[in-house]
Amino acid sequence: MSSFALPSPGRPAWRRRLSAMAVWAGAWLLMTALDGQAELANLALLLVLAAALCGLWLSTLESLACCALAVLAFNWQFVPPRGTLSVDLRQHLWLLFTMLAVGCMVGWLTGRQRRDADAARAAAQSAHLLHQVNEQLRLAPPAEGAAHLAEALRRLSQGSLAWWLAAPHEALGDAQPSAPLWHCDWQQPSDEELALLQECQRSAQATEQGPAQGQWHHQHLLPLRGAQHCLGAVLLRLPPGADWGPLQRDTAQALCDQAGLQLERRQTEQRAQRHSEAAQNQQLRNTLLAAISHDYRTPLATILGAASTLRHQWGKLSQDQASALAGTIVDEVEQLSTLTDNTLQLARLDAPQHALQRDWESLEELVGSAVARARSRYPGVRMNLRLEAGLPLLRCNAPLLVQLLNNLVDNAVRYAGEGPAIEIIARRLDPGLLLAVADRGPGIPAGQRERLFQPFERGNAPAPGAQRPAQRGAGLGLALCRAIVLAHGGQISVRQRQRGGASIECRFPIEPQPLAQTDAPEALP
Repeated sequence: MSSFALPSPGRPAWRRRLSAMAVWAGAWLLMTALDGQAELANLALLLVLAAALCGLWLSTLESLACCALAVLAFNWQFVPPRGTLSVDLRQHLWLLFTMLAVGCMVGWLTGRQRRDADAARAAAQSAHLLHQVNEQLRLAPPAEGAAHLAEALRRLSQGSLAWWLAAPHEALGDAQPSAPLWHCDWQQPSDEELALLQECQRSAQATEQGPAQGQWHHQHLLPLRGAQHCLGAVLLRLPPGADWGPLQRDTAQALCDQAGLQLERRQTEQRAQRHSEAAQNQQLRNTLLAAISHDYRTPLATILGAASTLRHQWGKLSQDQASALAGTIVDEVEQLSTLTDNTLQLARLDAPQHALQRDWESLEELVGSAVARARSRYPGVRMNLRLEAGLPLLRCNAPLLVQLLNNLVDNAVRYAGEGPAIEIIARRLDPGLLLAVADRGPGIPAGQRERLFQPFERGNAPAPGAQRPAQRGAGLGLALCRAIVLAHGGQISVRQRQRGGASIECRFPIEPQPLAQTDAPEALP
């Protein structure tokens, strides 16, 4: 925990008085040495100078008392007749009176200036302390913020403390409160002290208790007040013989109020974030249900119509007509299967704390599985493979990577058609691995490239002769691709090709390769 530059205590009273006594002693020795060599008025100036210097260390009352005693001693030792307090000449009387008046005035002014300077220095140190604590509390969680506050109060008072912090849920009125946080510098706070802390939190008022029987310290109870709630309280024990002035008490309460505001702000932000996430999840579920219900309706109606025709008019249909209806049913079932797989996978990947099962896989085998499925589903589509030789193994979830390639190929066929070839590219790209599916379709405008990776977003216009119209599907394919790539620690983007078309590029990190097990022991018979 970082330290605080807190106000340092002033010089002890005995050291200040010792400094003043040294000044008076030096001035008296100097006047004694100059006795008989300098005029009486010049000796009096040394006394006035000593009074002014002593005002830097003594209080106003102490300065006035020392000045009066010094004038009497000056009259006794230097003013004729010496050894008595009587004065022979009138000018000597005026000299003594002037010395007393000037010395008292200088001492009073010097003491007042010293008090003002001490007050200004203490106020500046207090403001600096508040700024330091605010920087510590700005990004600290509630429990750590309370620890920062405790350290600052210890350094400010040189004492010990116990703090009680109400649980965040309880302080903000949630239905399920959790246990409060508390800490004590001494071994165990008494039941009375805990009751005082709870009462201070409930009343949100600072109180002070004098030293009780057997105790030699004052106790201060300070509430941790926020804008709307009092989040806790602090019980501060001062060291023996110490007492606080108004500035110290106000600074300590300002520290507690500052901590209370920061804690309340953090807790309010956490509640707002939880409510925002819950609202977004609810909106996503509603949109997902609406999109699925809409996109399931058309394939189901098509399947129902084709199956009904085959059932009731089987004898009237030619072989080609029956085959076409059966092909329609297969196509629509495949569309429903793809939509269902995309929806389930997207829901799993978006779930919190989803554990992704990964293993070392050959990228050539994954691409081969996707190409085999594409050639079976789209017989008229040409597939060009551009795989770099000696590609490293990829630590991934194989079914998800195959589903990623299937969705990218389906998207390319849907928008580019069966004319130009679909290219699958895999090569090293420092510092990772590039896996891309490229087509020669109309491409994707720059303003739509990032939006297409959001759920329920579709492209605008398919290419002439495309395999499927662009409006088919719930718009989950590229959103699922993005979720799969991010789950593997990669990035996905769209690049416009120079001679037309688009290339959807996935970049994956290359992890340290597993050691080849060439020295494995032979199996025993």
